[in-house]
Amino acid sequence: MPKLLRTEDRRAVAAFVRNLRSRTKPEEVGLAAGVRRRTPGLRREEVAQLAGVGITWYTWFEQGRNIDVSADFLERLCRAFRLSETERGHLFTLAQHRPPPNGRWRQRDVSTTVLAVLNSLPAPAYIMTTRWDVVACNAAAGAMFGEFAQLPNEDRNIIRLIFNAPEFRQLMVDWENDARRTLARFRVEYARAAGDPAFEALVDELDASSPDFRQWWSRQDVAPIGDGVKRMRLPRGEVSFEHAVFAVEGAPDLRLVAYSSM
Repeated sequence: MPKLLRTEDRRAVAAFVRNLRSRTKPEEVGLAAGVRRRTPGLRREEVAQLAGVGITWYTWFEQGRNIDVSADFLERLCRAFRLSETERGHLFTLAQHRPPPNGRWRQRDVSTTVLAVLNSLPAPAYIMTTRWDVVACNAAAGAMFGEFAQLPNEDRNIIRLIFNAPEFRQLMVDWENDARRTLARFRVEYARAAGDPAFEALVDELDASSPDFRQWWSRQDVAPIGDGVKRMRLPRGEVSFEHAVFAVEGAPDLRLVAYSSM
């Protein structure tokens, strides 16, 4: 725990971890249950072994001592206890007063409830990951961005489409300004990913294939991820859209992007 944590904060994180240990069954984490266990759940030494940390350091942490623990230590505990994303976020909030780093990128499933909300929206909207991969879109977005419906899932990446798909570029009236602004927003997510191989592979691919990407990426521009205005070149003419980005509750690496014509 950071040394500036108040006593009550240290007690809160200690109580949470003790509760995790007491309610985690050995067989849930690959250990033999045994016939005689005076301790409900796991023993401290078992948690330390599973996490690959020192028993003394873990004991002090669970006792709420005023010690400084790293994100790596907390991640090891998350894996040892097999925590959900919500539990992982709660542990980091208690122990470091901040959310955990983004987990490694993987293809995400969108819940049926979120899909129902997405499909109920009359204006174009889609769900994307922090790597800007589109994992779902509604009918209006499919009609406006024809690429979404035609490409396989692994190729539905906004950054790749902006820089490498001529048809997508043609849709954007002010392509250069929109592309540079989007790239500056993507860099924020890239930094949060902290060397994730999936992010690195995308950047390497675009650096090799797009001179515009290579030039602008080297400038290190950043911009907040949020709302804005885009002008699109559609069959009925040029249309201006306001768009906003919303976090998907319970899925910290998913975003809902919704458009509204002006």
